Amino acid sequence: MTGALPEPGDLLDEAPCGLLVTALDGTILKVNATFCEWIGVAREALVGQKRIQDLFTMGGRIFHQTHWAPALQMQGSLAEVKFDVRHRDGKNIPMILNARRRKRAEGEFDEIAAFVAEDRNRYERELMSARTKADALLEAEREAQRLLMDRALFAEQMVGIVSHDLRNPLSAILMGLQLLGRTENERRVRVLGHVRNSAERAQRLIEELLDFTQARVGKGLNVKLGAVDLHEVTAHAIDELMLAFPDREITHLSHGAGECVADTDRLAQLIGNLVSNAAAYGRGGTPIVVRSEIDGPAAMVSVRNEGEPIPPHMLATVFEPMVRGAAEGSSARSVGLGLFIVNEIAKAHGGTMEVTSASDTGTVFTLRFPAHGVSV
Repeated sequence: MTGALPEPGDLLDEAPCGLLVTALDGTILKVNATFCEWIGVAREALVGQKRIQDLFTMGGRIFHQTHWAPALQMQGSLAEVKFDVRHRDGKNIPMILNARRRKRAEGEFDEIAAFVAEDRNRYERELMSARTKADALLEAEREAQRLLMDRALFAEQMVGIVSHDLRNPLSAILMGLQLLGRTENERRVRVLGHVRNSAERAQRLIEELLDFTQARVGKGLNVKLGAVDLHEVTAHAIDELMLAFPDREITHLSHGAGECVADTDRLAQLIGNLVSNAAAYGRGGTPIVVRSEIDGPAAMVSVRNEGEPIPPHMLATVFEPMVRGAAEGSSARSVGLGLFIVNEIAKAHGGTMEVTSASDTGTVFTLRFPAHGVSV
């Protein structure tokens, strides 16, 4: 033995943990030197002057009132409860508190042991940071998987469209070429007409696929905006469409000045798709009405047809790709990209597409876009 051992009281006062005795209302009755040193407050400023909850942050005080005090009252003890205890200079010290309620001759008291939890707090922060990073990596992996699935679906759709929708016109072209070799002049003219129509249909399908790919994979459709006359563009497009649909009446109504900023070819493509759609699904023998209008800063093009209205459940998805309005095998059947491309053309002009459909008013597709160019 090199010297006398510390007295029990000294051991408790200088223990490697904080020790406190409080009244049932939290008033500090006894506290060891270790706890006082940790929070930078003299013993005299604590004993009889402060309650244990006065040393907590606001969240700790609420927790003390709603959980700590009721649990001690019911259970008589608590273990490993974490509080942030305020130091005299304002910083917070994370501590783990254990408490036990005891009845002695002098009365009933709460005995509390406190342990600084800096290392544990740091470990928890590192653990949370690692978990956050892991969640971010997992979400990135899921997003990558979703993109791969979307690309796989996109490729599958493309293969399906090309194999199915191009097969018929290409077969007609090949058969027509065979017939040309063994037909007379008069019949040869008719066969050439069928071949030309099939080739044009195949070309339209390919152009739609290219536009669809550009819109989905790229940054939207390319447009070459310039000063145009909306009414002239509309009228020219209708002249060409009347040749393609000789059995349908197509009426053009115009209003206001025609000057606007747009892409002539894309507007003609939009009008062509909408009129083709109206001819395919509208009631035979009824007119298709195309309206072009400039009203101040706004430009508008609409196409109206009569016939069975679009079911309400289809209106929300009518501009989505691969949505076909006709049943499989119908003569009106198309690739299912026409209205999607129409909507993309509207976006490229800084505009929007709208559709209304009812038995009494017909089906109306309306393009609205800034007449004087897309705002930057």
